[in-house]
Amino acid sequence: MTLRIGFSLGILVLAIWYTWIAFTGLAFMDRWRPGPGFFPRVIGIAAIVLTIYSLLVDVRARAARDTVGTPYLRDILIFFLYCGLFVAALPWLGGLLSMIAFMLAALFTFNRGRPLTNLLVAVALPTAIYLIFEVWLNAAVPEGRIPLPW
Repeated sequence: MTLRIGFSLGILVLAIWYTWIAFTGLAFMDRWRPGPGFFPRVIGIAAIVLTIYSLLVDVRARAARDTVGTPYLRDILIFFLYCGLFVAALPWLGGLLSMIAFMLAALFTFNRGRPLTNLLVAVALPTAIYLIFEVWLNAAVPEGRIPLPW
């Protein structure tokens, strides 16, 4: 199994789980308008279809030199551990703080040579995502038990 195939299989599992939550826990329509489950279903189905397509392409073009060795497998497992911790931290820290913590952990683990860039990206990107959803789209971002000052 190559690194790309292993990573794609992990993403496929997460996409199926995400889509299952979108179909079972969120309403598709609300008063003849798209409900909170509309976009998650579209994104989940698209993620599953695109990941399966990527898997098929990678299986056909399997490269012997890119086999999953110990360092790649370790990195994949660490990344999925961070993803699980991110989901577990959402109810406690909220969306913004969880995103910042996830980005800090991932960037400082996988991009060790650029600490200033890691710090700027880990703060700027989640803040921009938070502002886009909370202010511009007026969509609820999970609030945690730690209140934000605004």
